[in-house]
Amino acid sequence: MPRLEGEQTLMRIFIGESDRWEKKPLYEVLVELLRREGFAGATVLKGAMGFGVRSITHTDKLLRLSADLPVVIEVVEGQEKIDSVLPRLDGMLSGGMITLEKVRVIRYRE
Repeated sequence: MPRLEGEQTLMRIFIGESDRWEKKPLYEVLVELLRREGFAGATVLKGAMGFGVRSITHTDKLLRLSADLPVVIEVVEGQEKIDSVLPRLDGMLSGGMITLEKVRVIRYRE
């Protein structure tokens, strides 16, 4: 496994919890795709509250349970590997957003 240290790229994929791909939760399909493509790792973060382009607030408060909470998938990987998967992501996302930024990785091992 190549070492992920030094300058890498952080990709964040912003979608909704209710987004689907072929009847499966999109975040699950994306994580599985990234695993199959040999990415070093991916983390799914579920937001407690947020809004998107339509300015509709989604929240996890008990009085107003939302079925579409914000979800962010974070991946740190080399730019070439991210570039290779972006065309496939383009075909799977019908909404949301992807951000890319350079990050400095300091990796700790057991």
